Amino acid sequence: MDAAADRIRELKHGHRIAFIASTMTLSLALMKALVGYMFDVDVLIADAFHSGADVLAISASGFGLWLATRKKSTRFPYGLYRAETLATLLIGGGIAWAGVELLRNGLQKLFHTPTVRGFPTIPVVVSVVSIILALILSTKEKKVGKQINSQSLLINARESFLDIFVSVVVLLGILLGYLRIPFVEGGIIIGISLLVFWLGLKSIWISLLVLMDANLEPELRSEIQEKVNQIYGVKGVGEVKIRQSGPFRMVECKILTSSTLPLYKSHELADKVEDFIEQSYNHIESVFVHVEPAREEVVTAIVPVRNIEGMDSKVYGHFGRAPYFIILKLHDDDAEIEDFYMNEFLQEKRHIGIKVIKTVISHKLDILFTSRIGELSFYMLKENFVDIYRIKEGQSVREILEQYWCGALKKVTKPTHPLEEAQVENSE
Repeated sequence: MDAAADRIRELKHGHRIAFIASTMTLSLALMKALVGYMFDVDVLIADAFHSGADVLAISASGFGLWLATRKKSTRFPYGLYRAETLATLLIGGGIAWAGVELLRNGLQKLFHTPTVRGFPTIPVVVSVVSIILALILSTKEKKVGKQINSQSLLINARESFLDIFVSVVVLLGILLGYLRIPFVEGGIIIGISLLVFWLGLKSIWISLLVLMDANLEPELRSEIQEKVNQIYGVKGVGEVKIRQSGPFRMVECKILTSSTLPLYKSHELADKVEDFIEQSYNHIESVFVHVEPAREEVVTAIVPVRNIEGMDSKVYGHFGRAPYFIILKLHDDDAEIEDFYMNEFLQEKRHIGIKVIKTVISHKLDILFTSRIGELSFYMLKENFVDIYRIKEGQSVREILEQYWCGALKKVTKPTHPLEEAQVENSE
């Protein structure tokens, strides 16, 4: 609930910024038009039309962010987040139109030599004010756009940044017009108009891709897949899908896990993956995880032994106090020794088994073969999705593997001895 409330607050903040920006831009457009008309400065009037297009774009962005704050309903179970994408589409159209208008104005000015009676002080002041306001708006929109991950605000920020250059061109045009220098003003305006037009087309294209659920973030997809695959209990990750919906992302993925994992443990693992993704990445609105058993499964097993003689190593009778451990990779009816681990905690007085588990857990264990295990170690292993099988002390590793493949071993469903007994053993 708190996360949802934070998202709504962010969207409302973005909406306020868009409203303030549109109000300021509209005021500036009206001022440019009025001053340009009064002092007969055509380039300033053209810039006023350009600012008017910005007003439409920013207003569309604010409207989209406002719609995104509406609550989910039966008719719109996924919310109205994509309204912001539609607004971005309109923004792209507005920017492209502004580029065309600017190009037309540049072509008109290319061979036109203006006549100016005196130094245009007020038009120059208006142009300077326009540059300053464009810089302020661009900085603020970019900051808030990144904060709430609003594509429309980020596009507006880029457009406001371009407005700085447009306003500089207009200022130069006014001064060059006063000096009666032809060609330069029109040429610069044409160059910038092409840049603005390209930005508008790019915004339209990205919006269409978002609406068609295209994969726009392959790096994020790969990163999520890599990190989820490191979560204990996950045997593989596939079909990670990221759907962009306005300022948010919706993630779907499939994870593979042990075929012996109980249903309730599978749900726990899915919840763990969902919580990890939502907490690790901002602006992911929802995560859906589908769990499937791994078909070609390689199982990692650990056996407490008294000596190191490969597959002929003998089982030690107590997990935590075993001098050595053999870590195995099991596949079908085949096994290979991955590693040996010497118990470095034998001189410790308390919780030896837990310390061993914390050390070997990096191997992503699936199975423990043991004859005795205490409460704390048992529950810690079960929390990490490890199956425990009961074996007899003195057996060889080769013998217990044959029994495992034949299905002769029984799972341990509770600790073999209580915590009090383990504490007595530790104190002896």
